[in-house]
Amino acid sequence: MSNLFYCKNCKEYTLNGICDECGEKTISRNPPRFSPQDHYGKYRRKLKKMEKGV
Repeated sequence: MSNLFYCKNCKEYTLNGICDECGEKTISRNPPRFSPQDHYGKYRRKLKKMEKGV
């Protein structure tokens, strides 16, 4: 199973860990797995609110 990666610099998607266009390291665009014992959920929700400006 291959993951989809994203280059922040070029704003391009690729299947490689290194961007083909600029040679920068790419990041994974897969969402985190859901867990009922999510220890960091309250921090992610707080950050999401701060980003929205609520």
